[in-house]
Amino acid sequence: MTTDYRRLRVALLGAGAVGSQVASLLRQHADELADRAGARLELVGIAVRDLDAPRETEFPRELLTTDAEQLILGADIVIELMGGIEPAREYLLQAIGAGADVVTANKALLATHGPEIFDAADRVGAQVYYEAAAAGAIPIIRPLRDSLAGDRVVRIMGIVNGTTNYILDRMDTEGAEFAGVLADAQALGYAEADPTADVEGYDAAQKAAILASLAFHTAVPLDAVHREGITHIDKAMMDAARRAGQVIKLLAICERLPESADGAAGESISVRVYPALVSREHPLATVHGANNAVFVQAEAAGDLMFYGAGAGGVQTASAVLGDVVSAARRHIAGGVGVGESTRANLPVVPIGRVITSYQITLEVDDEPGVLATVAGILSEGRVSIATLEQTVVADAASGGTARIVIGTHTAREQDLSDTVDRLAASGVVERVVSVLRVEGD
Repeated sequence: MTTDYRRLRVALLGAGAVGSQVASLLRQHADELADRAGARLELVGIAVRDLDAPRETEFPRELLTTDAEQLILGADIVIELMGGIEPAREYLLQAIGAGADVVTANKALLATHGPEIFDAADRVGAQVYYEAAAAGAIPIIRPLRDSLAGDRVVRIMGIVNGTTNYILDRMDTEGAEFAGVLADAQALGYAEADPTADVEGYDAAQKAAILASLAFHTAVPLDAVHREGITHIDKAMMDAARRAGQVIKLLAICERLPESADGAAGESISVRVYPALVSREHPLATVHGANNAVFVQAEAAGDLMFYGAGAGGVQTASAVLGDVVSAARRHIAGGVGVGESTRANLPVVPIGRVITSYQITLEVDDEPGVLATVAGILSEGRVSIATLEQTVVADAASGGTARIVIGTHTAREQDLSDTVDRLAASGVVERVVSVLRVEGD
């Protein structure tokens, strides 16, 4: 017997890799989704830029339209999978203004205009769903927003970009060089023709801003997120990490700090993205390929880890459809949407306030007294040496150069940065090869 469900009109904006999968699954599993949502989800149209463009999935011609605004006005739920800032921002605001709930996977939009969109939804009692915006198929938004709402999240440390994890993992496991692995990632579809957003950390920074806003109930602007990429990581750095029992991962770190930026009483937060050394015994070290993982530390719940596919059309579509079912259930139950909690309003401090340990790799003159000079500069800068390894010596007999790798105890980022500048100008250091933070200890 077929249940006579109420019908909800669903508009889809975008029919790319994720959008095509969402549209296909909405139609293919219509009866199952209706049973779960308590409403029949009727895909009333798909807004596209070009009606005749080739697509992974074929749809009835009558579903396709170039008139996104008209499609939005007739919908109960609007799914935005176009990407980019405009016109996606304008369309979401139109949908909210028309009384629709919205579902989006648009991390760039939420990281830059999230407060505006959430405020618009609050004013009319609509709901914004965005599970797919932070870590693909991994359910992390609901746990932070709902399951951990009664707890205090202390720290989030995550691998949230599959492309960079694929590159670094192959460099680690195969001894491959960056350029070759990047080319393979592009051939496999993991990386775009222009990989800047991934390899320079922009994608991860957008996700970090979203996660930090949720975890710490604070609006985190994207320009407050410290960002570094992985383009300078080479085989020698990977080899040094391996010898130290570590692996290099691009990490998004959102951390609650006990003092404000000026040292007065009161908490603050740090949000940052950079390549870091992680012990091979840490759970994040075992995240291979293009997978993502988010490690959450909360005061009461303790350590939690969320792991899975961070990208991919059908995988991301799973998270999108979960949001669509939630939106449908809310429509059936009635009532206003639940707004985002940003009332904590904690200050976001610059990277210089962060305290962690480091690995410094230097190319130095291979002469007597050099190590003593380096150690003296570190000591003056309040940076304490934990380990020191001479890894490479070039033409030592003729007074060549040596490569040394220094592991430090915890130090303040600003102190470390100032000390590295003094090392570079010392006259005994030919080149500062790299400075990597050590996280997860």
